[in-house]
Amino acid sequence: MTENTVPTPRDFIRAAVEEDLRTGRFGGRVHTRFPPEPNGYLHIGHAKAMAIDFGVAKDYGGKCNLRFDDTNPAKEADEYVKAIIEDVRWLGHDFGDKVYYASDYFEQMYEWAEQLVRQGQAYVDDLSADEIREYRGTLTEPGKNSPYRDRSVEENLDLLRRMRAGEFPAGSRVLRAKIDMASPNLNLRDPVMYRILHTPHHRTGDKWHIYPMYDWAHGLEDSIEGVTHSLCDLGYEDHRPLYDWFLDALGIYHPQQIEFARLNLTRTVLSKRFLLRLVNEGHVRGWDDPRMPTLRGLRRRGYTPKVIADFLERVGVAKANSVVDIALLEHCVRDDLNERAPRAMAVLEPLKVVIENYPEGQVEYFDVPNHPQKPEMGTRQVPFSRVIYIEREDFMESPPPKYFRLSPGGEVRLMNAYYITCTGVIKDADGNITALRCTYDPASRGGATPDGRKVKGTIHWVSAAHALDAEVRLYDYLFTKDDPSEVEEGQDFMANLNPDSLIILPDAKVEPNLAETRPGDRYQFMRKGYFCTDPDTTMGKLVFNLTVSLRDSWAKVQQQ
Repeated sequence: MTENTVPTPRDFIRAAVEEDLRTGRFGGRVHTRFPPEPNGYLHIGHAKAMAIDFGVAKDYGGKCNLRFDDTNPAKEADEYVKAIIEDVRWLGHDFGDKVYYASDYFEQMYEWAEQLVRQGQAYVDDLSADEIREYRGTLTEPGKNSPYRDRSVEENLDLLRRMRAGEFPAGSRVLRAKIDMASPNLNLRDPVMYRILHTPHHRTGDKWHIYPMYDWAHGLEDSIEGVTHSLCDLGYEDHRPLYDWFLDALGIYHPQQIEFARLNLTRTVLSKRFLLRLVNEGHVRGWDDPRMPTLRGLRRRGYTPKVIADFLERVGVAKANSVVDIALLEHCVRDDLNERAPRAMAVLEPLKVVIENYPEGQVEYFDVPNHPQKPEMGTRQVPFSRVIYIEREDFMESPPPKYFRLSPGGEVRLMNAYYITCTGVIKDADGNITALRCTYDPASRGGATPDGRKVKGTIHWVSAAHALDAEVRLYDYLFTKDDPSEVEEGQDFMANLNPDSLIILPDAKVEPNLAETRPGDRYQFMRKGYFCTDPDTTMGKLVFNLTVSLRDSWAKVQQQ
């Protein structure tokens, strides 16, 4: 790069910010905001919005407010406020020592509403919600004026003040902006600013009987806080003229709204309404179910803030909506956990193996690296004894050609231990295999023999006498199709729920070195995948969640 070369901004948002800094717009300030509604838990789509809102502020030495859009008390709760604050902090974003709320500005918003009434730019409407929709028109047909549109300023002020005082039933009247019922942009066809709700608010209690609509509140909040760049997803692009109209009609400080493409993932829904339905109907175990795309769910499954940041960096910031393959997210978590996760041996579906020529009562310990590529992570002592467990899928009584695991008369290597040969199969009265008889080669300790013979199969194991009981939860995608909304007529996304998205293995056995594991600890279970210790873990039983398998379909796609 030459001395006079100006680096190209990473994306169009930063390009716009840099142009504003160059021209001195907003006095050289950069001030953004992240404005979640506290009506549910945050999901990975919100993580993208956060990465943009907080990231832009950080890149240019600015400030980003965490502001709750708490304008709908019927759906909001302190539970969600606290969870959102925790999730924002978990991702490592800095919002300073203050949290902002739309409800902080209710009085100022109301005063501005009266200002628009006095200016003849807002009116109280008695039409019902259905009638307002009917009068609104369509994309091809203009709307028509409400019969209450030409009320006098005095009558509108009187009705608005009585609405505020709680004199009228919920839903009986609204305050609307007086713009243009023939506008090609439906958002400008006299949008509703306030509706009557006799619902206590989680912060203001019973003080208010009218609550602002988001389109009215959004720009006012930005203006009050001195936001310079109001960054929104593309769903608000058609609302930008209304954002501008309100601010210009009031003659107040005017931030710039810029829209970006929201995050869409295959095999996933990122609508809080849909996620709430999954929770309420019992299809998942709660907002923090590891199958959910919520930040709580991802954290419980074993994802880290670094993984999410890496994923969002790869996705980038775009102007056009698209769908990201969830395999990319899984690729990112594999990359991260491959580096940081210590290795352990766990047998998820145990099959007992009795090594008949191994001395009874003898125990020996193998020094096993915690990470084969990272000697600095140290080693651990893994016990070995006469009776061990192997995976049930690692034995086949009548194997096909090129089967390299254990079979009658076959020999395999026990990882970090000995070669064993199957000499017999024990079955119950129904013909089910309950145990194997084997012999071991004492000369093969550590995986090699004096005669130099080789075996093609290596399997993992745990000592039966030392193994710990564990429950292992195997998670798959919640939906069977890449696009859950792809359904037959009369169905919705629920038709594509995956009935096998959770498989519980209650009788797993893990090596004794996991006795002190704590919720959130992450491991690679050799040959199986990456797992995270679940909060359900107790002194009596360990519980592990599958984070991601060892297979990397995204890497294969990239190679192709």
